[in-house]
Amino acid sequence: MNIRSLTRGDGVVIGAAVLLFIASFLDTLDADGGDSDKLPNAWENGNLLLSVYLLGIIGAALIVVGRALPQPRKVAGLDLGQLGVAFTIAAAWSSLGAIFDADQSYGFFFDSSLGGGSSGPEAGIGLILGLIAALVLAAAAVATALVPALKAPLMGAPRPVTPQPYGGQPQGGYGYPGAQGQPQQGQPYGAQPGQPQQGQPYGAQPGQPQPGQQTPPPGQAQATGDFSPFWFAVPVPRPLYAEDGSPTPIAELAPGTWYLAVEQRGPGLVAQTQDGRRGVLQDTTGIQRG
Repeated sequence: MNIRSLTRGDGVVIGAAVLLFIASFLDTLDADGGDSDKLPNAWENGNLLLSVYLLGIIGAALIVVGRALPQPRKVAGLDLGQLGVAFTIAAAWSSLGAIFDADQSYGFFFDSSLGGGSSGPEAGIGLILGLIAALVLAAAAVATALVPALKAPLMGAPRPVTPQPYGGQPQGGYGYPGAQGQPQQGQPYGAQPGQPQQGQPYGAQPGQPQPGQQTPPPGQAQATGDFSPFWFAVPVPRPLYAEDGSPTPIAELAPGTWYLAVEQRGPGLVAQTQDGRRGVLQDTTGIQRG
């Protein structure tokens, strides 16, 4: 599971599920002048517990797990995320009905010892807070796929750090996100840009052929020497295929995670995942270079 694939909308879903769980332990009825120790909570009413609180919590768990899994899982032909959204909507609908029908649904808890008299009980803090949490949960589950702000990654992408030599000054790593610069081809590592290279006349432009230096045929430099490994991130989940050309994906690249491009393979890239697997990313449109 890749928790870095979670979005801000998933964070709202998790928070609403926690609030719904807390509300299940609070009083579902409110009786003025009654004994609060005798007031029931959701765990004393199986219908309310299953149709509102547990249904909403299970729906939130399905949404989060479905987002974090590298490969989509289906139940009864539906993705886990879609099934979770349906559960959260059903929980919000049941909570709305329960709060308007408290005196009928929970009247067997209400007697004269609670100070009710002839009037029915009112909804307690457990029902009110449960309704708010269920509505927020359902709204976040639906809006995550529609609102761009909720699609943003919940956690920032990690910034890989290169090991520094003992006593050396921290510098941007070669090819890593945030690097200040990369050594040019044929330039000693650590040399400042613009300084003459060994054997290069002062004032000569980098990349210009020098006296006695053979000029490679057109296209050869692009095929062999111009590619340098770099870090990149994908805008949406994309499959990574085996290098032998197999049509079955070996992994899925998730947004919000940096991957290392180690080789150019036609229009695609040979990418390496964080666990060391290598494969071909065929669709490179919209990738973000580090």
